[in-house]
Amino acid sequence: MPKVTFNPYSITVEVVEGANLIRAAMDAGVHVNASCGGEGACGKCRVVVEEGEVEAEGAESIGEDDWNVGYRLACRSRVVGDVTVRVPSESLLDRKTLMRRREGIALRPSPIDLQSLKQIGLYNPAFQKRFVKLHRPTAGDNLCDLGRLEKALAKQHDIHHITLDFHLTRKLARVMRENNFEITATLDFSRRRYRFPHLLNVEPGDTTGRHFAFAVDIGTTTVWVQLIDIAGGEIIGTAADYNEQINYGDDIIARIIYSQSERGLSRLQGAVAATVNHLMQRLLKRFALNKEDISHITLAGNTTMTHLFYGIEPKNIRLSPYVPAVCNVPLARARDMNLDMPPHVFMNCVSSVSSFVGGDIVAGVIASGIYKDPRLTLYIDIGTNGEIVIGNKQWLTCTACSAGPAFEGGGIQCGMRATSGAIERVSINPETFEPMILTIDMSKPKGVCGSGLINLIAALSGAGLLEANGKFREDCGTERIRMGENGREYALVYAKESHTGRDIAISETDIDNLMRAKAALFAGYVTLIESVGLTLQDIEQVILAGGFGNFINIEDAVAIGLLPDLPRSRFQFVGNGSLRGATLLALSRDLLEEERRVAGMMTNFDLSSTPGYMDRYVAALFLPHTELDYFPSVRERLRNNGSNGRGEAVQKKA
Repeated sequence: MPKVTFNPYSITVEVVEGANLIRAAMDAGVHVNASCGGEGACGKCRVVVEEGEVEAEGAESIGEDDWNVGYRLACRSRVVGDVTVRVPSESLLDRKTLMRRREGIALRPSPIDLQSLKQIGLYNPAFQKRFVKLHRPTAGDNLCDLGRLEKALAKQHDIHHITLDFHLTRKLARVMRENNFEITATLDFSRRRYRFPHLLNVEPGDTTGRHFAFAVDIGTTTVWVQLIDIAGGEIIGTAADYNEQINYGDDIIARIIYSQSERGLSRLQGAVAATVNHLMQRLLKRFALNKEDISHITLAGNTTMTHLFYGIEPKNIRLSPYVPAVCNVPLARARDMNLDMPPHVFMNCVSSVSSFVGGDIVAGVIASGIYKDPRLTLYIDIGTNGEIVIGNKQWLTCTACSAGPAFEGGGIQCGMRATSGAIERVSINPETFEPMILTIDMSKPKGVCGSGLINLIAALSGAGLLEANGKFREDCGTERIRMGENGREYALVYAKESHTGRDIAISETDIDNLMRAKAALFAGYVTLIESVGLTLQDIEQVILAGGFGNFINIEDAVAIGLLPDLPRSRFQFVGNGSLRGATLLALSRDLLEEERRVAGMMTNFDLSSTPGYMDRYVAALFLPHTELDYFPSVRERLRNNGSNGRGEAVQKKA
C-alpha cells in the first residue's frame, strides 16, 4: 500500500491506493485546516507536495503560481503512490496562543473563590468526603461491612439512609481492612439525583485533604479543563487545546453531517474524549496527583457538543423543528464516555435549553449572575453560533443565530484562527491609505483573525475606503485597492512581508461574509429585545462572553454595526462563562440544584419563525446599518468625517 509522510511532523501512514489525502491526515492524527469538513468549499486545506505525486483537482482554488510549486488542496487530492507532503504554516494548528489574555480589560467578578462562596453561603460541594473510624467486627458484633459503615456515618457525621453504587460492593471489604477500619467515604449529596446521600467511593485512611474535581468546557473549536481543589476551595490549574473534532469540520453542522456516516458518531465521540483525556492527564501530571484523587467532573457545552461527547444521536438538531434528543443529560460514569478515570468518577452535565442554546450558555448565565440581577442585561456569546440572552432576575429570554465562521476566520480568503501571526489590529492612514498592523506574538503576518477582521473593516470604513454597502470606493487613488481572484480587494500585506510568501488581502466577498455575520447577530438581539416590548436603550448592561468576545474592540464592533451603540460603561466581559459556570457548580450544591431552574426560566425564541427577523437582518447588511438612529455616535463621526452616512463620502486626496 502507498505510504504518505506528513512533514514537519515526520509522521508516515499507510493508505489504500486512491485514498483521499485529508482522510489520510486524519488517520495519521495530523491536523490540516479544513473549515468545510473536506467538501472542497473553503480552500483552507492547502498542503505542499514535496516528493511523489497525487491526483489532484482544484487548481482554480490554488492559483497558477502556487499550483506550479506544489500546492494542492488535501481534500481534493488522492494518493496514487508513495508521497511526502508538507503542511504549511497557515494550515497548522498553533496552540501557543490558546490561553492568551487580553491586556487592559477587567473580567466581571464571579464568586468562584472559596472565601467569596463562604461569604454568600454557597460553598457546599455536592460531592464530599467524610473520614470515619469503624469498630472492628467481633464474634459478638458481626454486622456486615456495609451496615458497619452506615452505622458509623450516622453516628459520626449524622448521615442516614445512604444508597450505594454497586461497584463498591466488590472493594468494600478490602478497603475497610487496609488501614485498620479507618476509611474515607465519598458521597454525593445532590438532592435532585438521590433521595438520600449516595456513596460513590471508599478509600483507606484519611484522604479528605486530597479531594479534587475537573470542570470541563467543550467548545466547538477548543476544550478547556480546570482542576479544582474541593478541599481547599480553589482552582489550581487550567489547560486548553483544540477540540480534535475540528478534523471533521469547523462548525457543528459539518460535524452533525459527519456523524451520520459509518462510525462517524463514534469517531467524533472518541476525538473529543481524547482531547479531554489529554488535558486531564496534563493537569494531573503537573500537580503530581493521581486520578484516584478525582471525585467528579462537571461539563458544559453547546447542545451539539454535548450530544457528540455523550455519543447521543444529534441529527435532529439540524432538522426542522430542531429538537435535541435530551436537554438534561443524566449523571453518567466518566469511563463510560471513554475518559481515563476510575469507576467512582461521575459526570454532571449542565442543562441545555434548546438545540442551539446549550449548557455553555446556561453556565455563563450562572457565572455572570444575571439570573439574580435586577438590571436588564444583554448577554452575548459570539462565535460561529451567536447565542443571546436578555433579561434579569425576574425573567430570561434567549435565542441563537447562525453567524457563520467569519468571526473565527472561516470563509475569509486570508482568514485564520487567533494564533501566532494572525493580524489582530490595523490602523489605516486616512491620507495615504497605507496600513499599520499588529499581529499576535508580534510575528510575521500569516492572515487575519476574527477580531482583526472587525478592526480592519472598521479601519477601512473610517478611512473612507468603504461605502456603506461594503464595496470599495473607486476614486481612492491607491494601488492597494485592486482586482483580485475574488473581485476587488485591499492588499493589506504584500507577499515579501508575509510569513506565507503570498499577499494578504481582504476582498469585497470577505467583507460581505462578515457583514452577513454581524447582521445576523444584530438582528437577533434587536428582534429578541423588541419581541418583549423593549428597546435597545432599555438595556442596562451588556455582557460579552467567550474567548472571541474577550478580544473584541468595543468601538470597532459598534462602528461596523455588530454591537449596540450604548454608553461604553455598560459593557462588561465575563471571559469563558461556560468554564466559570461549570467550576461554580462543582463547588456549590445549591447552584447545582438551581442550574436546572435557571435553564427552565429561559424562554427560547426561534428566530426563523419570529416576525420581523428577516427584515431586520436585511436592514443590518450595511455599515453600520441602514437606520443610523440605531448608531448615533457612528452617525456623528460620519458627519464629522465628511460622510452623510449613506456611503456618499467626500473624495479625499490620495
